[in-house]
Amino acid sequence: MKLRPFEIDNDFNIIKDWITDERTHAFWCANHTNFPLEREDFSLLLKEIKEMFGDAPYVATSDEGEVEGFFCFGFNQEAKEAMLKFVMLDGSKRGKGLGKEMIKLAVNYIFEKTGAEAVQLNVFPENERAKKCYEGVGFVERKLTPGAFKFKDEAWGRCNMILRKEDFK
Repeated sequence: MKLRPFEIDNDFNIIKDWITDERTHAFWCANHTNFPLEREDFSLLLKEIKEMFGDAPYVATSDEGEVEGFFCFGFNQEAKEAMLKFVMLDGSKRGKGLGKEMIKLAVNYIFEKTGAEAVQLNVFPENERAKKCYEGVGFVERKLTPGAFKFKDEAWGRCNMILRKEDFK
């Protein structure tokens, strides 16, 4: 698996099909963009998070170049912390260890390129598979905010997780 910058012209039509229902969409982006995912909305979201936080989007590809995953990250120079966001994996690739591999690659890249001392992310505890994947890489729960997000008639918590450089294997 390799990482490269996201290219909207080449990659959007691939990743948009990974979000197949409203719940998955909400798990992925906390409804920061509309469902179904549209190119114009997604471009606007990426522009906004770049301007606000310096976030950059990336894809993970197979050794053959097939796009298998997506994520963004930004780096806070003062705190020496990076924030991993909008992590998504091709649904047909789930359950094969590729999510864990992508997160490890992303975290390693962040530590090497930014000088970050830690990487954090937020996940809904109700998204059990994602949370388990992050724990498998070494992320630990830092803070849980119950009822932070409403999805239809449900209230989801928000779990902030962190992985410190010295704990990354």
